[in-house]
Amino acid sequence: MTELQRANQRPLDLDVFIAASPPTVWQFWVDPERMCEWWGIKAELDPHPGGIYRVTMGDDGPVMSGAYVELEPYERLVFLFGWEDGRHGMAPSSTRVEVTLTPEGHGTRVILRHLELPTTEAIDQHQQGWVHFLGELARVVVPGAGHGAPAPEAGA
Repeated sequence: MTELQRANQRPLDLDVFIAASPPTVWQFWVDPERMCEWWGIKAELDPHPGGIYRVTMGDDGPVMSGAYVELEPYERLVFLFGWEDGRHGMAPSSTRVEVTLTPEGHGTRVILRHLELPTTEAIDQHQQGWVHFLGELARVVVPGAGHGAPAPEAGA
């Protein structure tokens, strides 16, 4: 895929409310033990620009591999994202994920934007994945809120 074709792909936008403070939610994105509570079985994280961002999804599952790009504690993080096996045409660090945490009432609005996905199929597959895992994030951050909690909303 050319850079022009990649630039023309629509970003994947998702939005979920979590009834916890931004500092609490932040820890689930930068602490390896916390990350494994909602996304993957093993995480290697070095939360500073250029630091590793690697998540093993299951015993025989794929490995997401990338690097942190930007971190504004409790507000925003950006990381590069791809698959070590190149699935969906996505080599390690070939796409970009932006996560914004905004205080809202007694919780946090989490807005996730996944950019530079190479195909419509990759967008659809990653939307399904992110909806599932953001739901898991909301469930583990606020125990007991999982069943009946609304699923993350897809952006326009």
